[in-house]
Amino acid sequence: MSLQAQIEAALGRGVSRVVSLHGGDLSDVARVELDGGRCVVAKTGPMVDREARMLRAMREAGAPVPEVLFAGPGMILLEHLDETPPAPESWRALGAALALLHGAEGESFGWDEDYAFGPVEIRNGFKDTWPAFWADHRLRPFLDAVPAETAGRLEALCDRLPEVLPERPRPALLHGDIWTGNALFSGRAAYLIDPACYYGDAEVDLAMLHLFGQPPAEAMEGYGALREGHARRRPIYQLWPALVHLRLFGAGYQGLVNRLLDRAGV
Repeated sequence: MSLQAQIEAALGRGVSRVVSLHGGDLSDVARVELDGGRCVVAKTGPMVDREARMLRAMREAGAPVPEVLFAGPGMILLEHLDETPPAPESWRALGAALALLHGAEGESFGWDEDYAFGPVEIRNGFKDTWPAFWADHRLRPFLDAVPAETAGRLEALCDRLPEVLPERPRPALLHGDIWTGNALFSGRAAYLIDPACYYGDAEVDLAMLHLFGQPPAEAMEGYGALREGHARRRPIYQLWPALVHLRLFGAGYQGLVNRLLDRAGV
């Protein structure tokens, strides 16, 4: 069945036009114009139904996300949102959106489904302590995919995590892949898109947001104060997305990984 036919069957509405948009490592994205003029967004891929469950959990937490209109194996349909350039007010709204998201609390660290960024598996099995989760599910999976020297430094850091990370921080609901490309600005509002959710230390999302650029001060004004010592933990949390990029895009990210290991003290 064609994509157009699948959409028409899911919504009970005719489709007048399908326009491909930028996609990611997991899915293809299209803007769909329905008969009568309404637009929706269609995402297709092997894990989009898991994304839909994440978006619904985020929405239940009060965070601004596109509404899931339909979810099925291989295809989800989302509310279409008009995108505008970011402004101070919408950056502040992004910080407030993350604070709302992080206000939702899990019972432990992890998620009830694994995920992936293309070929990079994301293990999400629950752990009772946060250092164990970060070591076993975020850093150690890369030991066989990096040079031997880097692997040795990563293993040394994993051994030290109980000393440098909180044992049981509040398990906040995380976006899991928040950078400016996964924030959709619309007027004075900001929406969170393309999540990779799990429960963990809220500082993880903020570390990711600051990895590939410095967001304006308004973003953190909207979020609020951080815990003491967050700057010491930030490179440890930034290592995971850096390792993902190293695996996905090659040796050009090895220098970033090395610098973060230096800042982490190993």
